[in-house]
Amino acid sequence: MSEHAHHFGLFHQPALYDRMNRLLGFRSLYTRAAADVAGAGLPTGSRVLDVGTGPGQVPIQLARRRPDLSIEGADLSPEMIAHARQAAGPASEIRFTCADVARLPYPDDSFDLVIATMSLHHWADRAAGARELRRVLRATGQVWIYEFRFFQRRAETALRAAFPEYTLRRDGISALIGRLTARPHERKQPLAQRD
Repeated sequence: MSEHAHHFGLFHQPALYDRMNRLLGFRSLYTRAAADVAGAGLPTGSRVLDVGTGPGQVPIQLARRRPDLSIEGADLSPEMIAHARQAAGPASEIRFTCADVARLPYPDDSFDLVIATMSLHHWADRAAGARELRRVLRATGQVWIYEFRFFQRRAETALRAAFPEYTLRRDGISALIGRLTARPHERKQPLAQRD
């Protein structure tokens, strides 16, 4: 979420925001995103970041499916982060951090997968956010952005600039929602030299 979006009152009311997401059907999208990540074949110990985590549904569901992953959620709203921590429970190993996508508080090359689910349309500076995702992503990592289809072109423009060496792909999830992925180009292995 961006600072601009943070000033909108709904982001200060995570329980209401969560109820609205349920009514709009976003909860099923969060379940889908968590299932996608759980089924991605990430090795044990891989680090996953959910940017714009809101009430923390994706990290919480993912942790239930893949407790062997190191999962983090970031959101600009302190209220959302507090709600996510409470929803995850005191025994949860998920780390939730209050942060703007344009200034993430993580070292370079920290994550194997970064996802954003229905948050990109709130980012005030998509280009800066995309550059930050690239900075915190490991060289072999991927970015998955679940978003309204009519925002995907803007997302693609920002990702293409930040990830020139990556392959971008759009996949439809529903009539309104799609997923944009950024993956490192597959490098062709040189042919073995013959003796």
